Amino acid sequence: MRDAGWSSWLWRSFVRNALASAVRLFCSLRPPAAMASGGSSLALRLNFLVVAVSMAVWGSLYVSKYLREFDLAASHAAVCPRSDYSENGDVIPHISRPSEKYISLILPAYNEEARLRITLDEMLSYLQKRADDKSFTYEIIIVDDGSTDNTLEIASEYVKTYGMDMIRVLKQVTNQGKGAAVRKGMLCSRGELLLMLDSDGATRFADLRKLELQMLRSMADQHKFATEGSVFAGDSIPIAVWGSRAHLEKQALATRKWYRNILMKGFHLCVRLVAGGGIRDTQCGFKMFTRAAARKLFHNMRLRRWTFDVELLYLCKKLRIPVHEVAVTWSEIPGSKVKLLGIAYMLVELLLIRVGYGLHVWKIVNNSLRN
Repeated sequence: MRDAGWSSWLWRSFVRNALASAVRLFCSLRPPAAMASGGSSLALRLNFLVVAVSMAVWGSLYVSKYLREFDLAASHAAVCPRSDYSENGDVIPHISRPSEKYISLILPAYNEEARLRITLDEMLSYLQKRADDKSFTYEIIIVDDGSTDNTLEIASEYVKTYGMDMIRVLKQVTNQGKGAAVRKGMLCSRGELLLMLDSDGATRFADLRKLELQMLRSMADQHKFATEGSVFAGDSIPIAVWGSRAHLEKQALATRKWYRNILMKGFHLCVRLVAGGGIRDTQCGFKMFTRAAARKLFHNMRLRRWTFDVELLYLCKKLRIPVHEVAVTWSEIPGSKVKLLGIAYMLVELLLIRVGYGLHVWKIVNNSLRN
């Protein structure tokens, strides 16, 4: 929490100094004509100040409106839709209800027809072996984020093969971003533990066990009885365990181009300023939450694209949800790299986090929000 306080102080100091510098600039301006004639430039200063203040007010109103649109979209997304393959009369799963499965696996997918089968086959091979233990119950939630290829059709095949109790598909009408897809899957889940993972299969799926063991140890540390697959302790204990590629950083620095290294270092610095330290890798797509943690976090989450992970870290610190980092096996997958324009957009979203929560436009609700 000390890092979060330090970054908050630094942000306030930056804004205060920027405003002071602007005022000094306004007061020091003197038009050339007035300088030549020796006349007063007070009227010009005042006019310039009025224009500047008007622009600042207009900009503030625009940013506030933009932030509130995120807030409104998040409140609408909190209503979990019926799956495209649900039968009439079924109870719609929602994060506010008690868990029914041991684990839910949230798989966002956008135009993943080339890789989705490989990822699903790897997941099902591992899960079916674990399912020999009758207490290990699971579901896979595929969230199609407005794909324009055959992603939805491939996902539908698996639903028909394995049944809706094991695999469900949720569809976004239009592409809204990975964050929005993960949020929808989390809100519609039934698991005591919830794991989000990328559909490209970059992280070895069997490393789920590493995160799971860390989760159980963390539950035990909080003096709760937590035995694997037997007690739904995750319904009441908010904990997050995040996969990390930080141990691979030296190798990544050696293989990436120099300008990408500079951009990533700059991004990590900005993350530290916005959300504080404590987590070395915020962007790994392999993250596990207890149901209690997901219930708090994803009702509050606003961002819909790449930087939602940083927002989750910010919310974890504000809501005092412990976050543990676990090294995972990760490999570079062709076509999975974030483009340079995407990094620029991520920086804009970091600014939105700081402004939205810093100005209290985005409110943080600290309760379970049960129906």
